[in-house]
Amino acid sequence: MKNLFYILIIFANTLFAQAKILIYMDLEQTDHLKAYGIAFNALLEGKTGDWLLNYRGGSFMFDYSDQLALKCRLKGVSFKPVSNEEAVQIYSFVQSDEQNMEVVRLEKAPKIAVYVPPGFQPWDDAVMLALDYSEVKYDKIWVEEILRGDLEKYDWLHLHHEDFTGQYGKFYASFSGAPWYIEQQMLYENEAKKLGFKKVSEMEKAVVLAIKNFVAQGGFLFAMCSATDSFDITLAALTVDIVDRMYDGDPADPDAQNKLDYSQTFAFQDFKLEMNPLVYEYSDIDVQLLEIGDQRNDFFTLFDFSAKYDPVPTMLIQNHVNVIPGFMGQTTMFHKKMIKNSVYVLAERGGTDQVRYIHGSLGRGTFTFYGGHDPEDYQHAVGDPPTDLSLHKNSPGYRLILNNILFPAAKKKEQKT
Repeated sequence: MKNLFYILIIFANTLFAQAKILIYMDLEQTDHLKAYGIAFNALLEGKTGDWLLNYRGGSFMFDYSDQLALKCRLKGVSFKPVSNEEAVQIYSFVQSDEQNMEVVRLEKAPKIAVYVPPGFQPWDDAVMLALDYSEVKYDKIWVEEILRGDLEKYDWLHLHHEDFTGQYGKFYASFSGAPWYIEQQMLYENEAKKLGFKKVSEMEKAVVLAIKNFVAQGGFLFAMCSATDSFDITLAALTVDIVDRMYDGDPADPDAQNKLDYSQTFAFQDFKLEMNPLVYEYSDIDVQLLEIGDQRNDFFTLFDFSAKYDPVPTMLIQNHVNVIPGFMGQTTMFHKKMIKNSVYVLAERGGTDQVRYIHGSLGRGTFTFYGGHDPEDYQHAVGDPPTDLSLHKNSPGYRLILNNILFPAAKKKEQKT
């Protein structure tokens, strides 16, 4: 009888021991952004975890350890130790047919690269701000690394706010005399010359082809702002010159519009180029300021997907709110009529054709395009100070960026039919 008593005590201790750590991601989380760093670095250390899609804002569950709990406390990330019994109840609830939820196993941290010119500061790019704040490791690479094949070392690539058309952001009319603009042009022209290209625009075409191949072979691509539409525009214009003489020394092809090949693009089709070199715009893909109107009415809404049947788009929209404040960029949003039917629309501005966030596949890989420059700086201008993410720990706009660094860690599984 005494032995049975001890066995029951041992069983009870095992049943109610702290078996798991639940990093909840709903409105009760004190620092959503740091939470991604905790999850990413746990994977980097060889741990596996679970992403509980749509459960308390897209929570993370890892095996309990005092070390992981301490890291959460030090980083200001809220968590809850759960017993075996509680964990079983959570998993059962999430996987029940009645709930639009799913458990996705996170197995291995992706190796991350950010495509960025030398000398650009982290605050020039929202993704680098997010990665630095959340303490996620990444490498900076640029043209030479791309063209010599270094992308094969990486799983995930982010495109800095690049102008892949070779027109330096079309800032000529406003900033052609500014020292930073002149230095940027010299940097790109010297790089093109070093690598054997006659023009920067030709170098950029080689870069987008290399990135396209990276995605087709299984890479994950993420881009924001001007890197989204300028990337596709360059793919459509691989065999035609769309760049005027002040950018590359010779005139653009006057028949460039009719020579575009939309079959080469990732996401966009049937767009019209802005051929005036003095107009700060690439094409009619982008939504204009006048179309957006009053900032107080600028919000976008996340779509609702089936977590069990569409886990990838569900991962990409995990958040603690589903309506998010808008923000501007050189490319702010995309007109829906120019998005290919094969592409998922993840977020749009209700009652309009203005799309903020899209995702699609190419070959064995995927791409995600997110319009706008900085989710916590509505109209970021050249020379503005950096955004301090310690003041925006719970930013839903930044959460969408960080969803993208974790979904490549998810275990691949067959889709349900």
